[in-house]
Amino acid sequence: MQATKTMSETENTADAVKRVKAILIGSIGNLIEWYDVYAYSAFALYFAPSFFPAADPVAQQLSAAIVFAAAFIVRPLGGILFGWCADRYGRRKSLMLSVMLMCFGSLLIAVSPTYQQIGVGATLILITARLLQGLSQGGEYGASATYLAEMAHPSRRGFYSGVWYTTLIGGQLAAVLLLLILQKVFLSAEELKEWGWRIPFMIGAVLSVYALFMRKELPETEHYQQARQKNPSSGLWKSLIQHRRELLLVVGMTIGGTSAFYTYTTYMQKFLKLSVGLDEVHVTMIVVGYLVLALLMQPLYGALSDKVGRKPLLIWFGVMGTVCTYPLLSTLSETKNPWVAFGLISVAWLIVSGYTSITGIIKAELFPTSIRALGVGVPYALTVSLFGGTVDSVALGFKQAGHEQWFYWYATACIFISLLVYLGMRDTLTQSRMESHY
Repeated sequence: MQATKTMSETENTADAVKRVKAILIGSIGNLIEWYDVYAYSAFALYFAPSFFPAADPVAQQLSAAIVFAAAFIVRPLGGILFGWCADRYGRRKSLMLSVMLMCFGSLLIAVSPTYQQIGVGATLILITARLLQGLSQGGEYGASATYLAEMAHPSRRGFYSGVWYTTLIGGQLAAVLLLLILQKVFLSAEELKEWGWRIPFMIGAVLSVYALFMRKELPETEHYQQARQKNPSSGLWKSLIQHRRELLLVVGMTIGGTSAFYTYTTYMQKFLKLSVGLDEVHVTMIVVGYLVLALLMQPLYGALSDKVGRKPLLIWFGVMGTVCTYPLLSTLSETKNPWVAFGLISVAWLIVSGYTSITGIIKAELFPTSIRALGVGVPYALTVSLFGGTVDSVALGFKQAGHEQWFYWYATACIFISLLVYLGMRDTLTQSRMESHY
């Protein structure tokens, strides 16, 4: 009896170790992919003159932001291609293909000639590279969130969702930390603008190759294997259409969350420089500070959702985001004190983390195994392309037109729309489709 119990405990421990190892490997690969994306945003202040000839810094940043947004246009296609691959051929294969594509995109930016060398051809190369990265990211989210949800223990899915989302934030943090090190230790501002901006993209290409080899060792999830055994010839598209309500729920819950996330990540660096008026070093240090804080919040909020449910955290984000976004951004635009700026953005992250920490797991819990990657990835990618990747362009467009505060209302409206969805949706902690194969 005792021997049987000991063996059972050993098997449980081994199973737990296997789960955690797979989640960590998958998360590290996810971090590398997101580093590649955020390197573009973090270094845009330096490489924009190399690709866009305009003399006005705001116009250059707007052009860079438009190219950044262009990659989001193809994200839905990436969600379809890689989501189909993940649901038909396995999560691991899809994750490997997505990181390969990201490698090509980063390498292309790293070796691209400048506008001064080949004219508009340089801009076209940058656009092509970002489109490749957009395809990769469109597939990465759905396959990665699905893999995490299926590998995590049911009682700790919220916690691991928070851990997984730290990799999204950690990718940007890694890019910004690299920028800070280059600024403070190795290169002058002139050197960064001349050639130093290539360094993060070369590193990203190398890290993507490393992520590829790590993902080769990932085990396939039992959820996927059982689903394929029970229904090997399932019609993915027919099943997806049958879950159109869930698809619309993903769109609705993502509108506010993605606009808030990109406001306080990719756009905030430009906002602190162009609107608040802080210098590059202060901007980078503030960004590092609030990203570290945001990173720490994710698993804490995720673990809380395992206790109280997913819905209360979403409503917290929806209500506080609707009430506080305009006051936070307008006050931030008027301050010149770096510490005040950091404090205001930290308050924003206390609000936004109610969404970011659990968004991946909620979407996965809405769908059965046979269409989970497609169900998560496609509507998410479509919504992010419309309301996330366009944040920089919308905000800078309002600023250039002399109506910057209109963006504050725009961001508020996006969150309010999602709040209405949160109020009407079920709590997926207690009503999950995670164990359903069909």
